[in-house]
Amino acid sequence: MTKENSNIYPVFDNSVSRREKELLLNQKSKIIWFTGLSGSGKTTLANALEKNLYEKGFLTQILDGDNIRSGINNNLGFSPEDRMENVRRIAEIAKLLLNSGVICICAFVSPTEDIRNLVCGIAGDEDFIEIYMSTPLEVCERRDVKGLYQKARAGEIKNFTGISAPFEIPKNAALSIDTTNKSVEECVNILLDKVLQEISL
Repeated sequence: MTKENSNIYPVFDNSVSRREKELLLNQKSKIIWFTGLSGSGKTTLANALEKNLYEKGFLTQILDGDNIRSGINNNLGFSPEDRMENVRRIAEIAKLLLNSGVICICAFVSPTEDIRNLVCGIAGDEDFIEIYMSTPLEVCERRDVKGLYQKARAGEIKNFTGISAPFEIPKNAALSIDTTNKSVEECVNILLDKVLQEISL
């Protein structure tokens, strides 16, 4: 603890407990973490999953890379250090939502094991559900809905995952989904089979 933080004393004993909030919401809060290359389907499936869970009566909140980087993390770049800090802040926000009884759906490239382990360490193993979008690079690049791969190939974007920066395949993902030949509905059904077991009281 730094000298600046030595006078900070978090107090949670008098707060309404996470368990009480989960009972109020009739759900178990979890952090569902989508990781994968740009264009692999993270945001599309995160949104589709949230819609399906909402229709089933679950309270959720999506945290997405573009939204977070345009807001709370707009001062960060894409160096390894900034990527780590970007995800650390996101994980802390997700943990606050977790403790509020909310199911937090996160969609971030999070390209290295160290970054994903950081999130898992903050969330806790039992509350972290990692979903690896294993869609191959050539498919993601062919989609290139944002034109990012083209810019990365032209050298206009530095440290771009899959082109000039590596992506490390997750070792302990709860699910691996390749969206190449699957519809959104098919992918969501795969997700629901896993997720509903984890979030239902």
